[in-house]
Amino acid sequence: MEKRVIDLSEEAASLSVHLGQLLIRRPEREDSVPLEDILALIVSHPAVHYTHAVLSGICSSGGIFISCNDRRMPAGMLLPLDGNFVQAERFAIQAGASLPVKKNAWKQIVSAKIRAQGCLLAKLNGGDSGLLRLAAQVQSGDSGNLEALASRRYWPALFDEKFRRVPGADNDINRLLNYGYAILRGIVSRAVCAAGLHPCLGIHHHNRYNSFCLADDLMEPYRPCVDKIVHRLVGDFGPGVDLDRDSKSILISGLMSAKCRVKKEYLSIFESTSRLAGSLLSMLEGKKQKLCVPEFRNDKAKT
Repeated sequence: MEKRVIDLSEEAASLSVHLGQLLIRRPEREDSVPLEDILALIVSHPAVHYTHAVLSGICSSGGIFISCNDRRMPAGMLLPLDGNFVQAERFAIQAGASLPVKKNAWKQIVSAKIRAQGCLLAKLNGGDSGLLRLAAQVQSGDSGNLEALASRRYWPALFDEKFRRVPGADNDINRLLNYGYAILRGIVSRAVCAAGLHPCLGIHHHNRYNSFCLADDLMEPYRPCVDKIVHRLVGDFGPGVDLDRDSKSILISGLMSAKCRVKKEYLSIFESTSRLAGSLLSMLEGKKQKLCVPEFRNDKAKT
């Protein structure tokens, strides 16, 4: 069954749960969705009301709940905690991971991210701005900070020389990117919890005030999926395209339908993030040295 992302941002609604169904009552209609089919519920309209049964029901079924602020940007996230029956054991393994193992994992993640950026530029512009060659030069722990060097080439080539990527910035393109990344972060966080790992124990990100350091690590190779959708929105509607119901719908549906290659398989972002989180666990346990990172080289990938 394909999971669903429900975004309640345009009108008031009252949510409740009955017989395993999420009931969504709006002024003009009522809908019901099985809780087990929900990947994420995003609430940004100030007049949406919900019961405790809604929150606990979504998390118990493996879904995530995202609450948005008055600018309709994600401000908080509720995740399922009971995602794995050996969770305590895996938290201990994760907390005790050696620095070389974490540096090796980060190297693979950064390399995959730069490859994905290069492939997107090659597809859109006919040239990768040297990113594919750069991806092959990433060292353990990205000691040369090639991620930053790639970023300085990537953003001007993707949009234009005037564009500046500023996380959290409330302007046109940045706002679209922030929203897409927030949805992606939720998907990755869910995969992390399902693998029995804790989202706050990162392998590279380590901000003491960030509860999703590991999710921020593992989402890096998937960011170009969001970038591609935003690039398409800007191309279709201009650089001033607003973050409204239509653009949100395009971002969500684009992410949910995106495909990437993992080894010899083409997987959805949802499936691929689960595979990546599972392979990280195997690395931390000392069973493997390679992550199942997504690849976007082949045009068959519907990114």
